[in-house]
Amino acid sequence: MTRLKIDHVTRYDYNDSVSKSYNEARMTPITDDEQIVLEAELTLSPGIATVSNYRDYWGTRVAAFDIQGRHRHLEIRSSATVEVNRRPGDEAADGLSWEELAVPEVLDAVSDHVPQTPLTRIGPELERVAEEIRKESADPAAAAAAIFAGIATHMQYVPGVTGVHTDAEAAWREAKGVCQDLAHVAIGMMRHIGIPARYVSGYLHPDYEAGIGRTVPGESHAWVEWWNDRWYAYDPTNHTRLTDFHVTVARGRDYTDVTPLKGMVTGGGGTSGLDVTVEVTQTA
Repeated sequence: MTRLKIDHVTRYDYNDSVSKSYNEARMTPITDDEQIVLEAELTLSPGIATVSNYRDYWGTRVAAFDIQGRHRHLEIRSSATVEVNRRPGDEAADGLSWEELAVPEVLDAVSDHVPQTPLTRIGPELERVAEEIRKESADPAAAAAAIFAGIATHMQYVPGVTGVHTDAEAAWREAKGVCQDLAHVAIGMMRHIGIPARYVSGYLHPDYEAGIGRTVPGESHAWVEWWNDRWYAYDPTNHTRLTDFHVTVARGRDYTDVTPLKGMVTGGGGTSGLDVTVEVTQTA
């Protein structure tokens, strides 16, 4: 078990004062079978916002807020303390066969994560790669492992090459991208050969050697979960199963379902600056 304190701050500065602002924030971790949120707080500046909290369709904690007074900046600070205890899991130990996975009753239970989305769509080249993996794999667990290995061989983690609207086909063609892109490629390939898969966003403590009490720059991160009689998670960016240093915030079909902050403003003349920081501390 690992206890992590996470501080995530996003700040927008505007060229001119904004008259109204409407937003949704998905920045607070969730409690599930492998992590427990001990404390969580979301604070806003300016502090004149009207806030409502709810769970969306995917189970993500959402803070919806609007600011009606004029303001020159918007800052959202999410602070949370989470205990993480990832269970070990062998994807093949109790996994399904191809025939068992294709049973309609099985697919119906996870039907939201079977169809492709605009961001997970894959082109003819990647379809052929996925189909070859399907043909050579004895079961879905073997196919998932081969997909992750293929991504590790073909793609490099390179920031700045892609954007939030880059789909899996384009990311594969570039052979470069960030965690979002690698997750979309993995999901697109698995869905193409009949394995339900979903997108997960969260935080990652990047330094196993930091020790207790030392605050380090953390990362907003993304990985995948795929269905094999239960959900299994894998981090294709770091080529690893999840560890106690991964903290889950949101799940969905792709990035658009889990965007940390989205909204609209009236006036303001555009954004003059955006600053995002994540700090993570392992605590006793």
